[in-house]
Amino acid sequence: MDRFIIQGGIPLQGTVRISGAKNAALPCLAACLLTEEPVILENIPSVRDIATTIHLLKTLGVTIKESEETSTSSGKEAHASQRRIVSQANRVESVEAPWELVRTMRASTLILGPLLARFGKARVSQPGGCSIGARPIDLHIKGLEKLGATFHMEHGMVVGQADRLRGARIYFDRITVTGTEDLLMAATLADGETILDNAAREPEVQDLASLLTKMGANIEGAGTSTICVRGVSKLHGADHRIIPDRIEAGTFLAAAGITKGDLTLQDCCPDHLQIVIDKFREIGMKIEKISTNSLRAWAHQPLRAADIATEEYPGFPTDMQAQYMALVTQADGTSVIHEKIFENRFLHALEMVRMGANIRVDGSQAIVRGPVQLSGAGVTASDLRASASLVLAGLAAQGETIIERVYHIDRGYERIEEKLQAIGARIQRISYK
Repeated sequence: MDRFIIQGGIPLQGTVRISGAKNAALPCLAACLLTEEPVILENIPSVRDIATTIHLLKTLGVTIKESEETSTSSGKEAHASQRRIVSQANRVESVEAPWELVRTMRASTLILGPLLARFGKARVSQPGGCSIGARPIDLHIKGLEKLGATFHMEHGMVVGQADRLRGARIYFDRITVTGTEDLLMAATLADGETILDNAAREPEVQDLASLLTKMGANIEGAGTSTICVRGVSKLHGADHRIIPDRIEAGTFLAAAGITKGDLTLQDCCPDHLQIVIDKFREIGMKIEKISTNSLRAWAHQPLRAADIATEEYPGFPTDMQAQYMALVTQADGTSVIHEKIFENRFLHALEMVRMGANIRVDGSQAIVRGPVQLSGAGVTASDLRASASLVLAGLAAQGETIIERVYHIDRGYERIEEKLQAIGARIQRISYK
């Protein structure tokens, strides 16, 4: 087990290089199952969810070759990592995602569509509960059934079968990112045309569509709510670079604001962050676009309160809600945060209250009054983004903050303590039994 120990109160200064997007890399890794040829992916982040997916693919019989070059620069610049993965699914021996893998990372269910499309069968363990709310795969199954697959439950496994998928018009009852990605991959090898209505528009969906197009898929409308896929008989290998992680970038923007620091973000995509940038400017941060892939953010003046409501892209991302909550504990006035995506995503609020935050949770809303002087305390992370919010709170707090269960943050942030150390944070990772 690991914990973070943070000595807060230091304005962060310097340059941070943003890693590849974990949520884009996961479906792109699953897409390798659609072809027997090598798929080369660059800018893969070194995070736990990626390691889990690689383990799953190897369990299926996929050959994985990895290489990584890590460089550091003098001065206040964080580590930059370039990771390359070559995957080849020409000797797939299993079509089963067992419970021990699915329970640690729900995105493992992304192999369901590709396996059915190429091999006509799949066995994926039914996902269990999640600390931030239910994430059922019913929309995946409903859509795949419209493409011609049949399903039954067997000892906790979702067992699917399809002689050949056929194109269909599929309407998602609610917007689902992984459901859109799963059906998008399946439709690439289906006979005829598939229309995905009320599809997710996230940049990660667009990135997957970009890879699939390079592999020979015929896709139109990715990035809109209606995606059209004309199935092809076979896909081939491709070389693709994963987009930057917009949530990691947003987290470091919040770090600049909460510490009254001055940070430059490199290798990011400002266009993917527009709603976050707009909201952070509204509360008083200064953010300027330096180039097409870099931003500068600083906050030397008092922040002011502002409300948010989480929504699907291009709305304010639920994955930035916890970080925003930490940030507005330092803002003058009352901020109302309405969580509209997940029903139980305020577990971090109680931990921030232990640090002196004035937060009241009322159903799907959290009311944050500030500014308050946070003080270091022992806190426990409940999920990935909660971990990030507690790190932010610790960076702003007086005294020492100890964060337990930081394995959550390792699921989605690459070497976050090293990146923070390079820009002046006093943070340590301590391992213990």
